[in-house]
Amino acid sequence: MSDDTNEYTSLETRLGYTFRSRGLLEQALTHKSFLNERPQPDRPDRRDNERLEFLGDAVLDLAVGHLLMETFPLSSEGDLSKVRASLVSEAGLAQVALELAIGEWLFLGRGEEQSGGRHKPSLLADAMEAVMAAVYLDGGFDPALEVVRRLFHVEAARAGQGSDYKTRFQERVQSELKVQPRYVVVAAIGPDHDKTFEVLVTVGDRELARACGKSKKEAEQRAAELALAVLDAEFS
Repeated sequence: MSDDTNEYTSLETRLGYTFRSRGLLEQALTHKSFLNERPQPDRPDRRDNERLEFLGDAVLDLAVGHLLMETFPLSSEGDLSKVRASLVSEAGLAQVALELAIGEWLFLGRGEEQSGGRHKPSLLADAMEAVMAAVYLDGGFDPALEVVRRLFHVEAARAGQGSDYKTRFQERVQSELKVQPRYVVVAAIGPDHDKTFEVLVTVGDRELARACGKSKKEAEQRAAELALAVLDAEFS
C-alpha cells in the first residue's frame, strides 16, 4: 500500500464516508508491524492503529446497540445482547472488513504480509474497529452510525441467532466445495481444570481459520464462525 493518502477514494466510496482528515484513515490502516520494520523519521507523529482499535470497539458497541434498539423495539435485552455480540465478534467484523476489501489497504510489516495478514480475521477485525474510530473522530457519532447502518446487517444477524456454526459450515463446504472440513486441536494451554484449546479448521490442504475456546467444542464453533466469514467474502 502506498503512503499517498489521495489513493483512499475508492475505500471511502465503499465506506460511504469521505474523511476530512485522511491521516486518521491512514492511522487506522497501519498495523504496528509496519512501523516496527519501517520507522518514519520524517513523520514522527505517525502512529499504528492500536489506540483506534480500543476506541472503535466502544463506537461499534454503541452504534450497533442503537440500531438494534431502533430495529427491534420488542426484543428483550438478552436477545439484543446476543445479536450485538455476533455482529461485533471477530468473525462479524472480519466479514465486514472482507466485504470492504480493507485488507488491500493495510500497511503491514514483511512478516505479516508473508503470513497472509491481509486475510487474517483477527487483523481484519482490529482494522475494522480502528476504521470506525477514525470515522467517529473525523465526523462524530452520527456519520459513524450511518456507516454502521450501511455495513452491518442487523436484521440478518437477528434471524441467524441460535445457529450452529459448525453445522452451517459443514453444509456450506459440502454443497459448494464437495469436501468435508477438518478440525485439528493445535494447542491446549493451562491446567486440566482450566484449559484453553486452540483449534484450526481446514478445507482440503487450506487452513481457513483458527480460534480458541474453553472447550474443544467452543473452539470448533468459533473457528467455524470465522471460516464462514471467509467463505462469505470469497463467494460474494
